[in-house]
Formats: sequence, C-alpha cells, structure tokens
Amino acid sequence: MADEALVLLLHNEIVTGIYKSVDQGEVENERCITKLENMGFRVGQGLIEKFTKDTARFKDELEIMKFICKDFWTTVFKKQIDNLRTNQEGIYVLQYSKFQLLTQMSAAKQYLDHAPKYLAFTYGLIRGGLSNLGVKCIVTAEVSAMPVCKFQVMIQKM
Repeated sequence: MADEALVLLLHNEIVTGIYKSVDQGEVENERCITKLENMGFRVGQGLIEKFTKDTARFKDELEIMKFICKDFWTTVFKKQIDNLRTNQEGIYVLQYSKFQLLTQMSAAKQYLDHAPKYLAFTYGLIRGGLSNLGVKCIVTAEVSAMPVCKFQVMIQKM
C-alpha cells in the first residue's frame, strides 16, 4: 500500500511540475500532454524489457494485449484491466473502472477537462510497452465519468 501511495504522489508531482514550467494555453497544454506521453513511452519500454526477459515469444497481438492487461497492468497498478474488447480489425479497448490516478479527483463533471493530463503518462506507458514488443500503435484515452477510463489501442499494420 505504501508503494502505491508513493507512485500516486510521484505521478501527481510529475504532472504538476510539467504544467508549472509553461504558460497555460491550448498549445502549451498539448505540449505538456505530449511530454507526459513521451515520458510514459520510455518508462513502458523499460518495464516491458524487464518483465519479458524470461518470457517466451508471443504468437500474436491478441496474446500481447492479454499480457498487457493481466501481467503488465497488475505489476504496475496492482490490479488487472477490467475489460478487454476487440473488433478483430486491430482496435482494442481496455476498460478500467477505478483508475487510481483519477480516484483522488472529484467525480464532478467540471474535472473531466483535467483528466487527459493525468492519463497521458499511462497511455504513453501502454504505447511504449507495445512498441518494445514489436506492436506499432496509437493509444488514446477517454473518460466519460470519473474514475472510469477507456484506453483505445489502434494497431498500425506495417
């Protein structure tokens, strides 16, 4: 429990520090989100490298996504993704009902605008992990009600 609190505090400080370093505007907001996503991407690459060093190769992208939802997510957030859906055409939706990085925020609609900056690191984490497993993708996040979030992973075919 203590390590979970430290991760939440560290994440909040990273977001706050990046947003304090720039003037607030729409362009700067996008730059901050990009910076957070890039940080998450690099961390995701490193974590996947460490977690899969003794794992056999995955046979397809569905098996990779199951690994991300179960093993990777459990190691990082101490709980599996609640729901994984696919349309069999390269789009996966990962639903998480109580996302820890959003639970400290109020469930009021006025805070939905702040959710993207708290999710950017995480979808960068997913994209970085998948990248290191050889899956090129675009990851986006959607929050319709706090603290429920959906990550959409669009696989890019080469």
